[in-house]
Amino acid sequence: MTNTIAILAAVLLQVWFLEERYPREIVVLPAGLIIALTIGHDWRHREWGFAWRALWPGLIRALGVTFVLCLVMLAIGAAIGTLHDRRDFLGNLAPLIPWGCAQQWVLQTVVLREAQRATSRKAGVVVAALLFGAVHLPNPFLSSMTAAAALLWCWLYDRYPNIIPLALSHALGTLAVRYAFDDSITGRLRIGAGYLRLGE
Repeated sequence: MTNTIAILAAVLLQVWFLEERYPREIVVLPAGLIIALTIGHDWRHREWGFAWRALWPGLIRALGVTFVLCLVMLAIGAAIGTLHDRRDFLGNLAPLIPWGCAQQWVLQTVVLREAQRATSRKAGVVVAALLFGAVHLPNPFLSSMTAAAALLWCWLYDRYPNIIPLALSHALGTLAVRYAFDDSITGRLRIGAGYLRLGE
């Protein structure tokens, strides 16, 4: 799991050290490393996350489950009084799709596949999901939500290896969280040192 360890180190370096001390543009360094590692891994293993035969069945399943889970989150938000309007649904959704796609590309084609090679097909799904959740620490809401979502995403990708349905699921799920819950629950979706500084 050499690539996974290097990717996790780059993410943790960014969110715990670089992000709080340097200009935002410094993100190009860890992001560039992550992209290079993912491209190198995918080139060697000939898996880019776009198995076209898996697109339609993956899309049906991912969006079906995502729709239900989004409704549940919105209902919970309504029940606890945190549901709110963000206006401009498509404007809020649009940037989340490439962001979700990038995360799913790395999670599925590198982290999941290396975890499966190191353990087993089923255990790899759990390991990858736990690692994805751990990256979102110390935010308890986000780390638990992302670990649970990653279980679903990795399970789906293992059967339907196309990241496009997962990118859409990721974006819609993120937007549902933003509509359903306020910052006191989500921690403004911050992770690492940025989350710890919210209380200052």
